[in-house]
Formats: sequence, structure tokens, C-alpha cells
Amino acid sequence: MGKTLVEKIIGNKVGHDVKPGDIVTVDVDWCMIDDIMVPFAVQKFEEMGFSKVKNPDSVVLIYDHFLPATQVDDTRHFREGDEFAKKYGIKNVHRTDGICHQLMTEAGYVKPGDIAFGTDSHTVTYGCVGAFSTGIGYTEMAGILGTGQLWIKVPETIKIEIDGTLPGNVTSKDIILRIIGDLTASGATYQAIEFTGSTVDAMSVASRMTMSNMAVEAGAKCGLFVPDDKTCDYCKIEYDESIKALKPDNDAKYSRILRYRAEDMVPVLACPSLVDNIHPVSELKGTKVDQVFLGSCTNGRLEDLRTAATILKGKHVAPFVKMIVTPASRKIYREALADGTLEILSDAGAIITTPGCGLCCGRGGGILSDNEVVVATNNRNFLGRMGTSKVQIYLASPATAAATAIAGKITEA
Repeated sequence: MGKTLVEKIIGNKVGHDVKPGDIVTVDVDWCMIDDIMVPFAVQKFEEMGFSKVKNPDSVVLIYDHFLPATQVDDTRHFREGDEFAKKYGIKNVHRTDGICHQLMTEAGYVKPGDIAFGTDSHTVTYGCVGAFSTGIGYTEMAGILGTGQLWIKVPETIKIEIDGTLPGNVTSKDIILRIIGDLTASGATYQAIEFTGSTVDAMSVASRMTMSNMAVEAGAKCGLFVPDDKTCDYCKIEYDESIKALKPDNDAKYSRILRYRAEDMVPVLACPSLVDNIHPVSELKGTKVDQVFLGSCTNGRLEDLRTAATILKGKHVAPFVKMIVTPASRKIYREALADGTLEILSDAGAIITTPGCGLCCGRGGGILSDNEVVVATNNRNFLGRMGTSKVQIYLASPATAAATAIAGKITEA
């Protein structure tokens, strides 16, 4: 029986064929700890009695959720992280460089075929380069720190085929929202999602990142793309035979196969307060908004900022509407500054903030109050995520978000 992509990645790591349901122990290539979980992982590491970190060069600490600090206790997370890094020789520490899930591939850590774990559910993002990556708790992370290993139950795979050419106002964000709506928020629980098809082949790595990032919103263990020449250019590695072999076999077995025509796709929104509550933007046109957020590990990349700038150029954010733009990394911030993207967004009235998680986790500024409406490009619209439990959060693509900011009400680009 042929192998799916996730079976090949895990099989390569353990040195023998695996099948869904197998439980195997793997050597971990990369582990990422974000600032929220640093104190808890450190505490568990010490409780377990470890005296050293097994592979300090494979550990990456990233401060992104709490920067700049908005509560007094936030600084404890930075202090304890720095102390841990100094004590155990961890050199990969990012204090102001951007969001963890952007940096883990952008900064050159995770590569095709790697296995990576992180203390955040959106660790699934690294599947965009053909890596098995998933979120874990701080107890499991402490175990990896001490042993360099973790067990994996090999997941079944759902295959998503998307073929054709997308309409001009439809992006990969619209695609993944549509897929989540079809699968539901629990439809891919403990399964891998494998994205294929001519539409996927034509996507940039940044667009693929958006889809991998949100695979977990359907319950998936990982969201995978077959690495190609674009992947290798992005990762700055050679597209050699070992990379070319990281693809599913023609006779691979899938738990489900969903097929889509790109031409049938339309701009959509995830409506309050569930990620799988998906509706076409056309059905919500005219809904008044108070704020627009462009950023996060889902849609804070350069192509997202450029998409918004193209729509906003020469125009202005509607009166009484706030638009917050948060680049996903310092590198993206600098690139958007150099090419004039940030100037266009600023001239249009957008508030541009320091790179990081920002409003996505409700900590970096811009929270809302009862009955306010926000259209945001991040990955979750749960109650209370961006302020009070009565805030209405709609998830959208950068194009829809920018058009909405101009109109002051939900509208298509």
C-alpha cells in the first residue's frame, strides 16, 4: 500500500515504514516555546529532574504574544525565559523579531521533512514547507527538552484537491475558511490534511502558510503541502532528490478526499463566534464595523500587506473605523517599509504596530467592548478573544478586510 506524505515524513524519521495508528518515538528536529508557555515548561522541566537540555541548538524561544508587555506579570515570562536560556546554553532566542510561527520557517529553522513541536496550536503552520509540525502542552515540551524525543501516533490523512484558477478577489484564506466550513471544527480531529492540486501548485509559500496555519481549526494534527522548488527557494536549500521524494504515492490511502474547483470559490467570512460558521461575504454586505485588524500568523505576511495596500491606495479608512496593521515579523516590516507598502497603509489612516501577535490574542492593543464589530485576518473568532464576550469577530481575507475598512461595513474587494 502506498504512503501519504505524513507517513513518509514520519517513516523517514524512524527509519521504517509506518501506517496510521502506529505509535512511534521520534527524534525531534525543532522545538519552539513561546513566551506564554516558557514559565510552565521550565517548571515542568525542573520537576522532572532534568539537569541539562538534551539538544539546546534545536530549541527556539520566541517572545511574541506579550510584546510589548501590557500586564505586570508579562515581564516574568521574559525574565524566566532568559534565565533558562542562559543556564542551559540556548542561543536561539527571539525577543522582538515577530510571531513564532512566522519565524520558525522565515529564520531558517524548519525545513522539508523535519519534525517540529511547539507550545502553541498553530505550530501546524510549518506544514507549508512539508514538515510534520504540531502543537503540544508544556509537559510534553519539558520531556522533549530533557530527552530530545517524543512519541507520535501516526494520523490518517484527509486529501484536499483544489484545481483551477482562483477569481481575482479570492485568496487562500477564503479557501481554507471554506474547507473548515465543510469539514466542521472537529471534522479532521487527529488527522493530517494534505493539500494538493493545480491551484495549490500555483500558490506562493506565504499563501500555503495561511492554509497550514488554519488546518488546526478543523481539528487537524497537521496541514501539509508537498515541497517544491518554491519551498526550497524560500528555505534556501537545494531542490534535490531527497526533497523530491517527499510526496505521496499514487496509491496512498486516504480517510476522505474532498475536491474543489477554484473557479467556484467566493470571498467568505467566518462569522461570530465559531471558525466553521462560514458564509459568503455577499450575504453579510452592509454589516457595520468598528475595527479592522490586518495581521497575525495567518495573514501578516508581505503579500497580505501588499494586497491591502493595493486596495487602500489613494483611499482612506472610513470615519469612526480603526484599522490596525501588525506585520508578522521584523523582516516583513522592513520589506513593507522599503517598498512603500507601509506608507500607503499609513496614508490611508491605518495604525501600524510593532511585529508580533497583537490583537489576535487580545494582548497587544486594540481590544474592543460590548457589541462592537471587528473584521480580522487572524485564525480564531472565539468569544472574548479580542475584548469582551459580546464583541462580534468576523474572520476574513486581507482583501475583504481592506475593502471593509474603506467602506466602514462588510463588503467584497
